[in-house]
Amino acid sequence: MTKRLLVTSAGSGPGNNLIRSLRAGDPACVIVGSHDDQFVIRNSSADRRYLVPSPGTPAWTRALRRIVSAERIDLVIPATDDDTLALSRARGSFAGRVFLPRASLVELCSDKYRLTQRLRAKGLPAPATCRVGRLGDLGRIFRRLRRGRAPLWCRIRRGAGSRGAVPVASPAQARSWISYWRDMRGVPVSAFTLSEYLPGRDLGCQSVWKDGRPILAKTYERLSYLTSGSQPSEITSVPALTKTVREPEIAALCARVIRTLDPRASGVFGVDLRQDADGVARVTEINAGRFSSTTNLLDLTGKHNMTAVYLALALGQPVELRDEYEVAEFHYLLRDIDAVPQILREEEFFDGVYDARHATRQKEPTC
Repeated sequence: MTKRLLVTSAGSGPGNNLIRSLRAGDPACVIVGSHDDQFVIRNSSADRRYLVPSPGTPAWTRALRRIVSAERIDLVIPATDDDTLALSRARGSFAGRVFLPRASLVELCSDKYRLTQRLRAKGLPAPATCRVGRLGDLGRIFRRLRRGRAPLWCRIRRGAGSRGAVPVASPAQARSWISYWRDMRGVPVSAFTLSEYLPGRDLGCQSVWKDGRPILAKTYERLSYLTSGSQPSEITSVPALTKTVREPEIAALCARVIRTLDPRASGVFGVDLRQDADGVARVTEINAGRFSSTTNLLDLTGKHNMTAVYLALALGQPVELRDEYEVAEFHYLLRDIDAVPQILREEEFFDGVYDARHATRQKEPTC
């Protein structure tokens, strides 16, 4: 039977990558896309495209319900954090057509400060973090968290794309940054946190679960970032270059984190981690219920397409996997604005590229 799927935020980077992975897993599936921006939805490769109201509004839920009925949709899959949170809150309207973690866990993970506090209370590795109640708190927070000359990491506790994130070296810098966002962007001071700065590797683990059982996990490392030159931090949550890495300890840690937060976990989880100065990986955030924007690297390499496994679990089909950790090592995902993402093996990376950096004569390419 042909699967009929509705992907939200279709036409966006995450939505397009998700559709690419879904089609690779099952070319016969019918994919319907929705977005609240009439220009973005035009950029989707979905079989049918729908313009809908803004996520999280009652009108958005009603519109999705009409699409589900008209298109005979089997499963609604969110592509962004906002969509996931909105769909989680409205899950009762979709009668078994969503495959999401429980609502309270989605809510917890949507607030990075609450998540960090919960993890640390459970004895799990997460950066020491303080919320900013008012600008007068900044000096006290710096005295509490700062180690030596290292900066602190300032960011907004909700949202994606490293919104409002920047390293700050003094209370004065933090005050100026937070004041700017308050005055120019309407973000309240209380939306910000300060945490210890983690200078090490930027790692991720994506996994799918069913009723508390880990089914499949893969790990990766972010090496560079899109638009990093225009970001104060030079770091975003959208990597330009990502590679698969074999890190079984990271996969085991992420499984322990998810199992601790919900012994009956179901759905997809993306755990982001950074190493501290001593090389200890700490959980910085969890995207509960949606696939990473780099999911193509995990779905289109190795034996198992993770979105295909997710679909089978969601639709009650048999899956012959349990607690599988798989990494197709030495694969890279290369992305840029207005470029189709490429997945390359390590040995392919410089095929057809000639080094003209040196004065010595290069061998002429042959036709």
